[in-house]
Amino acid sequence: MATGSRTLWKGAITFGLVHIPVGLHTAATEEGVDFDWLDKRSMDPVGYKRVNKRTGREITKENIVKGVEYEDDKYVIISPEEIEAVFPKTTQTISIERFIEANELPFVFLERPYYVAPINKSDKVYTLLREALISTGKIGLAKVVIATKQHLAALVPSGPALVLSLLRWGDEVKTLDSLDLPAEGRKSVSAAELKMATQLVEEMSGKWNPADFKDEFRIQVMKLVEKKAKAGEGKTVLEPEEEAPQSADVIDLTALLQRSLKGGGKPSDKSATKAPAKKTSKASTKTATKKAPAKSAARKSDTERKAA
Repeated sequence: MATGSRTLWKGAITFGLVHIPVGLHTAATEEGVDFDWLDKRSMDPVGYKRVNKRTGREITKENIVKGVEYEDDKYVIISPEEIEAVFPKTTQTISIERFIEANELPFVFLERPYYVAPINKSDKVYTLLREALISTGKIGLAKVVIATKQHLAALVPSGPALVLSLLRWGDEVKTLDSLDLPAEGRKSVSAAELKMATQLVEEMSGKWNPADFKDEFRIQVMKLVEKKAKAGEGKTVLEPEEEAPQSADVIDLTALLQRSLKGGGKPSDKSATKAPAKKTSKASTKTATKKAPAKSAARKSDTERKAA
């Protein structure tokens, strides 16, 4: 089972005028078998080459521009300056915009979870928010910028922790209109059939235990890897070391909770200009922009590869 690791992102949960300093930790790992490309002659890692698909010739980075296809084989070129102008600004905040009933969020919107842990002595206000969500049966809908990309996210209490689950945007989830589905209700099944199906479900029911479910393919491949390694068939491959990301400290503003209630939960422009999030240093913002908090964020997206 996946466990928490080093802090990947530092910032604060904000709602109303309240600031809760927190750090994000990965809550899940992708445990599939990762077959890397290696040069069999030298055991060096093999990367992607920038190749003109028509001529087959390798081209330099300076001759590559980014284009977006708007019709078949027709592209609009977007300059780096134009892309930078519309990039979401790194704010180092998990800004809660609305609280909703926990059962209102369909599972199809869930994408990637992160554990949220308190930092900078924010334990008390962290606990306050967690317990408030539990007692009301609510979850928080928030926006957060991670590695220059803005995400919609759900802040959900889970045992002693708060979990930030990145969500798919509304236009990324397909509707059911194109599917030929049977109508809701029991009219198409008999009472006897429903009774037998219900009985079978009850007989197969049990407690949720993630240890009961494993990736059998991965297990078999890793056993083969272990066997070959013990037989001395391993090869040494040198990879560049990664730097640990850094971020700025955030000041705890729990005293503003009462003011938030009196002000309707929305900070005024004057208060917003004094928010500690503005104190984020340029160095930490630059680091937070460059470093992705998850393994998949460190790689190029399919869209970027297509553009290249």
